[in-house]
Amino acid sequence: MKNSYESPLASRYASEEMLHLFSPDKKFTTWHRLWVALARAEKDLGLPVTQEQVEELEAHVNEIDYEAAAKWEKALRHDVMAHIHAYGEHCPKAMPIIHLGATSCYVGDNTDIILMREALVLIRDALVRVLHTLSGFAERYKSLPTLGFTHFQAAQLVTVGKRATLWMNELLMDLEEVEFRISRLKLLGSKGTTGTQASFLELFEGDHEKVRELDRRIAHEMGFDQVVPVSGQTYSRKVDAAVLATLSGIAQSASKFATDVRLLCHLKEIEEPFEAKQIGSSAMPYKRNPMRCERICSLARYVIVDAQNPAITASSQWFERTLDDSANKRISIPEAFLATDAILSIYENVASGLVVHEKVIERHIREELPFMASENIMMDAVKRGGDRQQLHERIRVLSQEAGRNVKDLGLSNNLIDLIAADPLFGMTREELTAHLEPARYIGRCPEQVTEFLRDCVEPVLARYPDALKKTDVELRV
Repeated sequence: MKNSYESPLASRYASEEMLHLFSPDKKFTTWHRLWVALARAEKDLGLPVTQEQVEELEAHVNEIDYEAAAKWEKALRHDVMAHIHAYGEHCPKAMPIIHLGATSCYVGDNTDIILMREALVLIRDALVRVLHTLSGFAERYKSLPTLGFTHFQAAQLVTVGKRATLWMNELLMDLEEVEFRISRLKLLGSKGTTGTQASFLELFEGDHEKVRELDRRIAHEMGFDQVVPVSGQTYSRKVDAAVLATLSGIAQSASKFATDVRLLCHLKEIEEPFEAKQIGSSAMPYKRNPMRCERICSLARYVIVDAQNPAITASSQWFERTLDDSANKRISIPEAFLATDAILSIYENVASGLVVHEKVIERHIREELPFMASENIMMDAVKRGGDRQQLHERIRVLSQEAGRNVKDLGLSNNLIDLIAADPLFGMTREELTAHLEPARYIGRCPEQVTEFLRDCVEPVLARYPDALKKTDVELRV
């Protein structure tokens, strides 16, 4: 419908895979799967649940009767009970045992954990693809000198490829966090209304081991090898806070990358992709605004701020359960994943089409290199018999004069000419110019790139070959 609000995360930014993951279909079919797992485990552990009932539930596991569920929820004002009744209408034989012994969080919380883990896998694979794309860029430009910047002031030279490894290193840190979160997520299991498992202990007539085995069997069927050891009615909301903190970290890294590219775009050194018919400004036809990187920064800001939601929720829970988490959780967690998914899609798109203007980079180096070469020139003059302290003071004075020529008069940097004309140095212009080879000032940048890609990135790419099979990432807007 076009006459009601629709989240831009759904209509403009997030991928179809992530949208499906947080769709009603995925949510409620997962509820159904959890009810099947519960019924099967209860049957196997001796409760009066029949194989026929389990098979009936399985036969209708992917059928969601939204109309019936809406009708029941209007009457009952309870979404879980509404879906129990809607499922039961399709499974009349199994209706008496659906949700046996469970509370609402059995389906709600377990589903949230399942979806977050699947979503983290999608995020992990997207990170791997961005790393793969940037690794090619870093390798290609590992030896191309460029101005380094501290305080956004020209500093010692680096290379274009070495700078890319800084972006990649932060993504590797994020990937480690994602891997850790995936490995540590535990299912809530079947804990009951206050986490005591009292209802299940009653069903199993005081058999504690069967209650414990019920947890293990449900977790195994849902693909988990662990359940939380203790809980109230819900799993600790600190889990949500930790997961969104991980997404916030990805947003921080992506925003740093996008900000760097925006600044480089201003310098006309590196630009994001710009399509043949793309319009940069509705009023200024000549402009090539870095809109993709600006979008990364914009969405990243949203994720970073959104990560405060579960942190505040976790800190304000009461005893074994309150419900002030629910409405916030329905919004904050899916949207954090949708926005992070969009960020990484745009990141990959930008990284795959970065335009490097080598002549502009070279010109900027030439404008600053005389200042950077001054220390080498001074040491060379000392070797020729000069006094280091006198030479240092003279270069300081001449550098200020050259700086005035550049900044106040708009002239070229003439520091080399000034030094050549100064008898204190005793060096010709040709001898001085020999110090202006940019490759002499990039240190170990090429070697650092090679070592980083070999030792840090390639093992990651080898670990996730399936992630690289997806090649149809498309910028939606």
